[in-house]
Amino acid sequence: MRIGVVCYPTAGGSGVVATELAMALADRGHALHVLSYAPPLRLPAFDDRIRYHEVEVTSYPLFRYPPYDAALASRIAETAEEEGLDVVHVHYAIPHALAAVLAREVVAPRRLPVVTTLHGTDITIVGQDRAYARMTRHAIRASDAVTSVSGWLRAETDRVFGPTREIDVVPNFVDPVRFAPQPDRARRRAFARPDDALLVHVSNFRPVKRAVSAVEVLAKVHAERPAVLLMVGEGPDRAACEARARELGVRDRVRFVGAQTEVETLLPLADLFLLPSEFESFGLAVLESMACGTPAVAFEAGGLPEVVRDGVDGRLLPPCDDAAMARAVLDLLGAPARLRELSEAARAGAVERFGRDRVVPLYEAVYRRAVGGAGAASPPAAGA
Repeated sequence: MRIGVVCYPTAGGSGVVATELAMALADRGHALHVLSYAPPLRLPAFDDRIRYHEVEVTSYPLFRYPPYDAALASRIAETAEEEGLDVVHVHYAIPHALAAVLAREVVAPRRLPVVTTLHGTDITIVGQDRAYARMTRHAIRASDAVTSVSGWLRAETDRVFGPTREIDVVPNFVDPVRFAPQPDRARRRAFARPDDALLVHVSNFRPVKRAVSAVEVLAKVHAERPAVLLMVGEGPDRAACEARARELGVRDRVRFVGAQTEVETLLPLADLFLLPSEFESFGLAVLESMACGTPAVAFEAGGLPEVVRDGVDGRLLPPCDDAAMARAVLDLLGAPARLRELSEAARAGAVERFGRDRVVPLYEAVYRRAVGGAGAASPPAAGA
């Protein structure tokens, strides 16, 4: 197929999943066209199978805020006509799904099926905002097919917007060849001494990720045994993390390395992955860490129980209990045999349940259904 993929280019989960999917689909023989306002973080610079189409937004004095959604719709329509797209797959509902639905109308009578994947905050935060709720509901109903990354998110979508249409659960996935337990001991020594425990946190440092709590946990752990925390990513709470580390006297024990395109080289170095998020619709960073043999200690929030099996391949704790997280980390670090068991189970579970070759065909099946279907779901009855 000729597939258009629309995503944000940042390090957030939706952009990463979209880019990884584009690469996986290209490996399976499809022609991929990625549309965004900047090249996505993980998009290969040179790959003849994947064409990048920049969405340019024109500034004009009349516009207080440049109309990105209109520019995106125009770019989707243009790409669909010039490249003969069979389907466009948008990641994140607002404004991507709305722009794709508009582009579908622009290119009519040529058919352009729209597949929308819901990732989390597009439903739980942005979509519930009064300014966007009605349009988010319309975008979901007007799509030809809709997927969510977890069963929890599907249920949350139905709870927030009412049963809008059938939603397929297609989980996030991981490439088990690239994300593998291959620690570079020399590189680990660049971050931690041999007697240090090495913890890692990967996120976009937004408030919902509670990245500052990862620093709190590190301080509690380091008070009882030497430990270092590797912080991977960028975002609004990074400065707060640095300030809290100084206040707790552990600034020299926290390594900030920024956003990384090859996070698979860092995850295998760590003993444990910390995820103190308030909620996660899935937890892609956790899955990638598990594939690297680094089990996660996280909170039982959102869709994480669908990824991490408490006591089997990681630990899940009561939400927002940093003290409990620190104690769980210390217990595992003090039981090397138990930690090895979790590490092996994490790797095996990631490959068996969420391996790329298992999940990507599920997306292909959704595309085939959307392309062969009669179109978008019927609009709701008046008053629905």
